[in-house]
Amino acid sequence: MYGYLDHRNEKRRKRALRVRKKLRGTSEKPRLSIHKTNKNLFVQIIDDEVGKTIASANTFKDSKSSKSACKSKNHAKKLGVQLAEDAKKNNIERLIVDRGRFKYHGVIAELVTSLREAGIQV
Repeated sequence: MYGYLDHRNEKRRKRALRVRKKLRGTSEKPRLSIHKTNKNLFVQIIDDEVGKTIASANTFKDSKSSKSACKSKNHAKKLGVQLAEDAKKNNIERLIVDRGRFKYHGVIAELVTSLREAGIQV
């Protein structure tokens, strides 16, 4: 039974590395790292040259107060607008999307679409 879990986790790790090996964030075009759990979304803007997180946002704060899951398209849209404001404060106009092991579909697609609508080139 545990062998199957090890195999599944190894496949997930390889999928994430396959996506990330082509992505490198610079100061002109930082990396937008997206992580989702069963309940929440976590997003960071990272400059890989310096190894510094420029801005971050998540839905975790909302889920603590409302005691419900915050991984919906509406929450993703709000998160994208919030992150776009933080990016503009830091003079960031372009981003590279690092979706990790997750498909570009649903909540992640909605997040990136809201960033585009807010004026960030993705």
